[in-house]
Amino acid sequence: MSIPARVHFCWIGPQLSWAYAFALLSAAAQADMDEVLLHHTDELAEGAVLTALRSTPGIRLERIDARTLLAEAGARLGLSGVLADIDANLTSPAQRSDVLRAAILYLQGGIYLDLDTITVASLRPLLDAPQFIGTEYIVWPHWVRSSRSAKVWAKHLALDVLRSGLRLCPGGWRGFRQVEHWYFKGINGAVMGGPAGAPLFAANLIAMAAMPPARRSQPYALGPDLLQSLVGQFSGGELVIHEPGVFYPLPPEISTHWFRSGLSNLDLALRPQTRVVHWYASVRSKPYVAVIDPKHVRMYRHTQLYSALVSRVLPQLACS
Repeated sequence: MSIPARVHFCWIGPQLSWAYAFALLSAAAQADMDEVLLHHTDELAEGAVLTALRSTPGIRLERIDARTLLAEAGARLGLSGVLADIDANLTSPAQRSDVLRAAILYLQGGIYLDLDTITVASLRPLLDAPQFIGTEYIVWPHWVRSSRSAKVWAKHLALDVLRSGLRLCPGGWRGFRQVEHWYFKGINGAVMGGPAGAPLFAANLIAMAAMPPARRSQPYALGPDLLQSLVGQFSGGELVIHEPGVFYPLPPEISTHWFRSGLSNLDLALRPQTRVVHWYASVRSKPYVAVIDPKHVRMYRHTQLYSALVSRVLPQLACS
């Protein structure tokens, strides 16, 4: 069974900023898919963002009831009401999204993208895989955080210090390219896909249900840590695991360079194989996200990598 040509996004809350709207608009413009769906749990606030999304061909806004959706997925997997109960007991939107994205992909199939992404090329070639996910360069995978080896901790503390220095250094993303092979390639679920009923998403939901309640609320437990523990169950013919350059050309922390001022050497920041840029909404990027809108993109498209990126994939912004 092939992966359906649809892109799914998930949003929890009423207010959607331009930075996240650009994820949908870029997918509609560049992904070459049949439809782009935003599954939202709350009534979205009226305004320019919502107007832009409604007026863009190929984008569909679909309000969902999380409990009903998770109950359906759970029933198909013999989990009764466990998934809906997990959602009801989570307070973090990011953790709730971890559960919802797996359920949406399990029920409907397609490609899921986080809203802190910009699509830069066709996603059609990704549909040829039985199911897929991507990797990113990280310092602290779960196996390191839980290690009792002083040698392991010393190595990764050194890698963390190096990464922090390159994050702060002007143009430090170029320097990271020279040392990225020292870092662990960890699984990230910000971009993943498969057909309805795909084994990865079934395993993901089953593992969530089996996880002790105290563990579910820990950072990364329902997201990358869990996915990392599952991918070893699949052979290369069953699950395609993409290299970091496909979805994560600048890794966590180094990704703050998307928003720094300077020359926008976009062709160097992207990799030839990049199809999606995950720019990592985080505490560090929060101040930038708050001011991003079409005017900001037009103003900084020559001096900021993020604005240059949005201008390239949505050229109408540059001339409006």
